[in-house]
Amino acid sequence: MDIEAGQISPRDFYRHMTACITPRPIAWVSSLSPHGVPNLAPFSFFNGAGANPPAVVFCAANRRDGSRKDTVLNVEATREFVVNIVSASMAEGMNACSETFPYEVSEFEQCGVSSAPSVKVRPPRVAESLVHFECVLHDLVRVGDGPLAGNLIIGRIVLLHVADSALDGAGNIDPDRLDTIGRMGGLLYTRTRDRFAMQRPE
Repeated sequence: MDIEAGQISPRDFYRHMTACITPRPIAWVSSLSPHGVPNLAPFSFFNGAGANPPAVVFCAANRRDGSRKDTVLNVEATREFVVNIVSASMAEGMNACSETFPYEVSEFEQCGVSSAPSVKVRPPRVAESLVHFECVLHDLVRVGDGPLAGNLIIGRIVLLHVADSALDGAGNIDPDRLDTIGRMGGLLYTRTRDRFAMQRPE
């Protein structure tokens, strides 16, 4: 099967992409509106973007009507956000926050997610999350326009929080304790319990 870009709908192409780009880590992003209302939304186009300076990147696609999501509006206005890492125990709360609520409605309150104050930025953290990246906006890159066009948000990490309960005896992050989940295609998610190691070539 060959699919030329532009020959099928953006929605169908998106469906193929999310079925192939797997597993995808999840950025549960908290931000603040210009009026100080917290927003919380998950994004599975997410990854690291370098370590000098330490940075992360996530992509918030436009809605089907072409409008930008609340997270994009907030980050544009305030230039701050927090990426909260999602463990399996938090999956239901994260999924609840994917519902579209009116702007200036807090997903923390609507979905019963506990918040905790951040240290370097104004948006709150997800209290249950074992890892938080407090970020300031480095750049926002538009990829296309209209429905499902991308808004690539690159954030410089100004503070990394790791819960002591996520560390092993040597002070390293223990993947078993972190127990992250990832997105697959459609409604599917995956656990990160099945792992293997390989030596890298010299």
